[in-house]
Amino acid sequence: MAFNFGTAAGAGASNPSGAFGGFGTTTTTAAPAFSFSAPTNTGTTGLFGATQNKGFGFGTSFGTGTGTGLGTGLGTGLGFGGFGTQQQQQQQTSLGGGLFSQPAQTPAQSNQLINTASALSAPTLLGDERDAILAKWNQLQAFWGTGKGYFSNNIAPVEFTQENPFCRFKAVGYSLMPNNKDEDGLVVLVFNRKEADIRSQQQQLVESLHKILGGNQTLTVNVEGVKTMPDDQTEVIIYVVERSPNGTSRRVPATTLYAHFEQANIKSSLQQLGVSFSMARTELSPAQVKQLLQNPPAGVDPIIWEQAKVDNPDPDKLIPVPMVGFKELLRRLKVQDQMTKQHQTRLDIISEDISELQKNQTTTMAKIAQYKRKLMALSHRTLQVLIKQEIQRKSGYAIQADEEQLRVQLDIIQCELNAPTQFRGRLNELMSQIRMQNHFGAVRAEERYYIDSDLLREIKQHLKQQQEGLSHLISIIKDDLEDIKLIEHELNESLPMRGGFFS
Repeated sequence: MAFNFGTAAGAGASNPSGAFGGFGTTTTTAAPAFSFSAPTNTGTTGLFGATQNKGFGFGTSFGTGTGTGLGTGLGTGLGFGGFGTQQQQQQQTSLGGGLFSQPAQTPAQSNQLINTASALSAPTLLGDERDAILAKWNQLQAFWGTGKGYFSNNIAPVEFTQENPFCRFKAVGYSLMPNNKDEDGLVVLVFNRKEADIRSQQQQLVESLHKILGGNQTLTVNVEGVKTMPDDQTEVIIYVVERSPNGTSRRVPATTLYAHFEQANIKSSLQQLGVSFSMARTELSPAQVKQLLQNPPAGVDPIIWEQAKVDNPDPDKLIPVPMVGFKELLRRLKVQDQMTKQHQTRLDIISEDISELQKNQTTTMAKIAQYKRKLMALSHRTLQVLIKQEIQRKSGYAIQADEEQLRVQLDIIQCELNAPTQFRGRLNELMSQIRMQNHFGAVRAEERYYIDSDLLREIKQHLKQQQEGLSHLISIIKDDLEDIKLIEHELNESLPMRGGFFS
């Protein structure tokens, strides 16, 4: 699951009310931003109500101007790596100092919050009843997360973005935390090119990256993996191995390599290669995860954030992240479709492998049975050769005592087997039972069938109709026979009368 949350909200996050009523009292509550350098949030209790009703909202970015945010690549495989990927004011070489620092609220942001409250509650632009309609329009724009809120003739309008705390198009999702260490040296580069083009020119790409790194012979660029991303983009994971003069080698740490890529001249060279995004894939420390979870992102209600943490299906591997706007929802859908296709492709490969293994198993079983028969035949032939060889070797010698004992034992066994009341009778009985079981088993195997209940009902109905037709036909035949008998009887009685009449 990948969530790119854009830029941070311009104003401090406020806890929105669920409905808009009259302008109520405000309280300032600490709700630190989920960013590198964003100021602390200033919450307002219900702008239009006396009580603070927590509004639904999960959206804001994780940084103001210093990165594309925590979520980019969480689902695309980019990991949590370098939190600030688009540093504009300072290079972030690690996830350490200053990551969670939150300066005090500035007067400009306080004015921004006041202006937003004025635009939503009591604009004074026109000075008549139209200001109430304008307030409702500003509220609608704030809910939608777009547009400008005009409220005064002397002050610039408020810009509404999807990151504002009143935007309703926000949700929460869960992203997988990476488990790669900084020593692994993995850095993600996202190219605006298709995977087929990247794979076909992978060697040229490695050489170009090596030149960007200065062409140092002690450095070697290696590709860890290539994966398709939505919108015809490709994710390439690389690491650099540094060899020392004494023959030892080590991987360049991910944060060091990422900091080098973020230099202005290096970054422009990467952009010429088609790189649109880079990130160091490193895991978060327990302290960092705790800090992230304790401070809800700007614009996210603390109660909803706490509920999101409670609903986390796997707190050890997943972390809640907000999703803001339909654009993020669409991107998440594309990433999920991409992952679904990859899973289906993997399942198809596994299915083909299973089918091939089943064929190989069938062939192997047939060969094993063939080899068993061949082994049995060879064993019999070997035994016959040994018998003939032993006969020739013993030819001309008298029967020895041990051979005589063996002959006596064989005669006794033969007599016992031939006795009708002992083993021979039991063997005959067992053979008869085996033949009967085979016969019954074959009969039962032939009688294995099943008739559907609906089809059986139709057959019964058809047979019933046939039976009724036969019964009706039999009754007609009986009536006709009675009529024929009556006609014959009448004819027999009329013949004597006609004979006497003509005599």
